[in-house]
Amino acid sequence: MLRDSIYFIFSGEVEGILRLKIRVFYHDKCFDGACSASLFARFHRECVGTSASYEFHGLVHRAGALFNEADFIGDENAIVDFKYSASPRITWWFDHHLSAFLTPEDQAHYLRGQQDGSQTMRKFYDPQYPSCTSFIAHIASTRFGFDAAPLAELVRWADIVDSARYESAESAVEMAAPAMKLTMVIESTQDPALVPRLIPLLTSMSLQQVLDQPFVQELLPPLLERHEKSIALIRERSVCEQGTIYFDITDHPTEGYNKFIPYYLHPRATYNVGLSKSSFRTKVAVGSNPWTTRKPEEMVNLATLCERYGGGGHARVGAISFPPEKGDLARQAAAEIVAELRAHEAAL
Repeated sequence: MLRDSIYFIFSGEVEGILRLKIRVFYHDKCFDGACSASLFARFHRECVGTSASYEFHGLVHRAGALFNEADFIGDENAIVDFKYSASPRITWWFDHHLSAFLTPEDQAHYLRGQQDGSQTMRKFYDPQYPSCTSFIAHIASTRFGFDAAPLAELVRWADIVDSARYESAESAVEMAAPAMKLTMVIESTQDPALVPRLIPLLTSMSLQQVLDQPFVQELLPPLLERHEKSIALIRERSVCEQGTIYFDITDHPTEGYNKFIPYYLHPRATYNVGLSKSSFRTKVAVGSNPWTTRKPEEMVNLATLCERYGGGGHARVGAISFPPEKGDLARQAAAEIVAELRAHEAAL
């Protein structure tokens, strides 16, 4: 197994066509990332039909290099729901994040490929889509004749989860829907084999059927207990002033928490800045309340704000990753962002 690699293989016979190994790199610990990888593999298998196997490799945002060129060893290598790589080994790319390019050079490389026609059939970018899953479904359907109709439930929930289109903070935090529990499992797992094991199932059965798998069900009780503890901890630590929530839970390392808890606890807030620590990074999460009454033109572009510190994301939600031992730098960045957001709110 390659360094830091995470993969799962499923095979299919392809008669009369060269059969290749396809490596799919996806945004790890992310529901949309897992759904994107699953939908891409099904589309590729049905419409391109050149693969003998698919391998799934999770990518995470961290301080330093995000890609290892030595990992791109597939006959084809695809990246979905993650930043652009200019590597000549990457043959497919789909993303919908505003901060899709690590450097101006990467963006220029992508644009050159679009202009000269060398990438127009294989590399796709549109930040207007609420999820990468729905973006892939659209491109696969309109350009390759893929039938995405059987996957309507998956696409709908990827849109809801990744763009926070929940009816309320209560529905997001109380997690009644199967997709919400699967999101918790995907975001929280420390088992490198779990998400690759889930990925093929996401486009072969309903979300409830995926959730009902014994290997998933056995994970739920401790995760739900931890979820309740996260609510209590963030309730204790969070402070909301001038429309902006701030909390620091770096002394309670966690691999993830429900990002809607702050708005569940402080429903009138506009923004949220949370400091947390996991095994591989100290994270500054910067978000905006999906249920805010602020007009779009009154909102700060959080992707642009996070990019100043080497992070990125969407206009309404972003993040910055620091090395685990650089908590002081993360705390300084968080303090500056909180001050700016509170000043912005005070000026309205």
